[in-house]
Amino acid sequence: MYTPPFFKQDRAASLKFAEERGFGTMCAFDGHKPVASLLPFYLTYAADGTPQAAFHVARHNPLLKLADGSASWLLAVNGPDAYVSPDWYVSPDQVPTWLYQSVHLSGPVRLLSNHELAVQIDTLSDKFETWLLPKKPWTSAKMTAGRLETMKKAIVGLVMTVEEVEGSFKLNQHKSDADFAAIASALGSQADADSRTIAGLMREARPLAFATDTVQTQQAITPEGGV
Repeated sequence: MYTPPFFKQDRAASLKFAEERGFGTMCAFDGHKPVASLLPFYLTYAADGTPQAAFHVARHNPLLKLADGSASWLLAVNGPDAYVSPDWYVSPDQVPTWLYQSVHLSGPVRLLSNHELAVQIDTLSDKFETWLLPKKPWTSAKMTAGRLETMKKAIVGLVMTVEEVEGSFKLNQHKSDADFAAIASALGSQADADSRTIAGLMREARPLAFATDTVQTQQAITPEGGV
């Protein structure tokens, strides 16, 4: 992943983002062209601390033939993104850009045993069912044994040993406080949820930029000597 120094995230922050998102695009190369699938996943850690991304695919997914345990795959995990208009900056001579959060995990992928797949199904569903609390979580125990076995036969469990972690959070960190605050303000007023989310992340990343902006705004409104 091309990542300018301003936007580069450390390993811990990148893994935390990937785990919290839990959904990405898994990509591999079949020798002629890229092959990719969107899928949910969760992270575990080996005894030596190596991250592992666990997931499953349909038995007829072409990715499955490429899981030889040696070739490196790429899991691209994306967060919110938003377009930025040059008109929103305080400074002149700006250009259009796009802000985003993205993490790439890469490494070899191997097949899971049937027992490992059963554990994965429950772990994966539990991860996302907790998002729906206080709803009582769904578990595979709610299915009849025959139906569950039929569904399990239609999928294959896999796990990636994560050898490389790359994170890029492009939030205009290289801009001045005035431009930074102006862009966050403009994004915060947009109709789409991603723009507003990016605005919130910018405020969290550089709160002092907005404190200064607030003071300047108040000074401009209140006449000298006013109450």
